[in-house]
Amino acid sequence: MVEIVLQLMHHGCFCDPLPVLMSVFRTIFNFVHLRLFQAICLAAAAAMSPWAAAQSVAQPAVQPAADVVLLQAARRAEPEVIETLRQLVLIESGSQHLPGLLQMADAVESRLKALGFATQRHKTTTGVGADTVLGTLQGQGTQKIMLMAHLDTVYPVGTLKTQPFKREGQRLYGPGIADDKGGVATILHGLKILADLGWRNYRTLTVLFNPDEEVGSRGSKDLIMQQADAHDVVLSFEPTGTHDHFGESLVLGAAGANTLTMEVKGRASHAGVSPAEGRNAVIELAHQLLQTKDAAKGIPGAQLQWTQVAANGPRNQIPASAVAHADVRSTVPGSDQQLADAVKAKVAGSRAVPDTETTIQLGDGRPAFRAIPAASALAEKGQSIYLELGRKLQILPMIGGATDAAWAGRSGKAVVVESFGLPGYGYHARDEYIDIDGIVPRLYLMTRILQELGKP
Repeated sequence: MVEIVLQLMHHGCFCDPLPVLMSVFRTIFNFVHLRLFQAICLAAAAAMSPWAAAQSVAQPAVQPAADVVLLQAARRAEPEVIETLRQLVLIESGSQHLPGLLQMADAVESRLKALGFATQRHKTTTGVGADTVLGTLQGQGTQKIMLMAHLDTVYPVGTLKTQPFKREGQRLYGPGIADDKGGVATILHGLKILADLGWRNYRTLTVLFNPDEEVGSRGSKDLIMQQADAHDVVLSFEPTGTHDHFGESLVLGAAGANTLTMEVKGRASHAGVSPAEGRNAVIELAHQLLQTKDAAKGIPGAQLQWTQVAANGPRNQIPASAVAHADVRSTVPGSDQQLADAVKAKVAGSRAVPDTETTIQLGDGRPAFRAIPAASALAEKGQSIYLELGRKLQILPMIGGATDAAWAGRSGKAVVVESFGLPGYGYHARDEYIDIDGIVPRLYLMTRILQELGKP
């Protein structure tokens, strides 16, 4: 280009070459920069295209529309749910407190009858003799669906005196309000919403409320398994996490829970006059606890925590017996038995107090819960329902807490999904609470997923 300008100047086309040359150089400069910018953009687009494609899959361009009728009904129900939670929390229903458990059974049975359910009461086969409430309703669809939650809590009578029902901001506090009176309330009010809308797209709709979940459901497990095997789908209403503690979720697996008991027998004697003649069971128990505390290491899916210790006899006597209990969790079938065998081997290998005898016994606890593959599709449907509200819902393959979903899913006949209850935190501890802003979404989730299950 410069050569062309110089030739034109030679032929007298320009008088002053300087302005012309400056204009030419600016043109060249702009042209080069344009080409360089285009090259950078193309390179960046090529590098980022896989990320951009992934994002387009992970984040839908358009949020699916919510069911306005259901959402409005859930919003109208929120004050009623809060009142029901208050009423249920004021009933102290620890697993060993028969009067409170019977009061809870009366309360939920009356609600089910008001919704048209035929109800039955089944005495538990072990424990204090409380009732499992079973409600059934016949519809016009094809699916047999069961909803379940538990009436008992871990809190002893008198807890309400120091942990009353109360509201602080967007939280409701009270013993057992999340685990599992929130689940009970969600079932009752979700069913009322659907009943008011005339929904009957099910063959059989069953509700099961049992009174002994917190102690392993030993007295109700047979009924749970029997009923679950007679249904296509089981939704269990244990609580879920809050947005600031673990996040809301649906659960496809839960650890099994069992008890391991270690008992030491020694020989009693006077602690002051003839201690050497005794065989101190407490000392031997302490020795065995220390050498077995890590017995779960190397056993996949097993966890061991010694949690209770006791000894008999007066203070001035060398104890002749002592016992310890451990909480055992298992996520792999048979791992609890492997753990018990490992503890026995360690006990047999070493003794601190001669002439003592140590025995190990594994209880008949709740097995691990592992959902069948079809449950994943149902949980994913729950995720898509939550997207209608602009909320995130996790799917957890395994949690550490044991639930009755294990009994419901033991045979693998039914599709079982856990944690349809309310978002909460502090289970089994002081100041247990639920998030009020989770009530409407969970009612919506329950009612929408039941409608989906009822579709032909």
